Amino acid sequence: MEGDKVMNDNIALTEATYYILLSLYTPQHGYGIMQRTETLSGGRVKLAAGTLYGALSNMSEKGWIIQLPIEDGSRKKEYKLTEEGRIVLNNELTRLKQMISNGESVMKEEQNV
Repeated sequence: MEGDKVMNDNIALTEATYYILLSLYTPQHGYGIMQRTETLSGGRVKLAAGTLYGALSNMSEKGWIIQLPIEDGSRKKEYKLTEEGRIVLNNELTRLKQMISNGESVMKEEQNV
C-alpha cells in the first residue's frame, strides 16, 4: 500500500511535493518551506498555507517527514525529512533524470532522421 514503508519506488510526486521534500533536506518551519519552495522552483510553485499544511500532514502520515519538538515559548513547528523521505526524494530524482534522458534521446533521434 502507498502509505506503508517505501515499497513502491514508482511513486510520481507532484511538483509541490517534490519541492517541499527538497526544502526539508534541512529542517524548516512552515513559512521557511513556503519561501524555499518558491525559490527552488523559480517561482513556479507558490504554496498557500492550507495547501502546505495539508501536504505536511499527508507526508507525515506516510512517514516521509517528522515534526520536531517545539521549543519552549515558540509557536513555530519545524519539520524534518526522514530516511524514508530521503529515499522517496532520491527515487523521484532518479525518475526525473530518466525522463529527461529519454526525452533528449528521442528528440536527438528525430533530429537525425
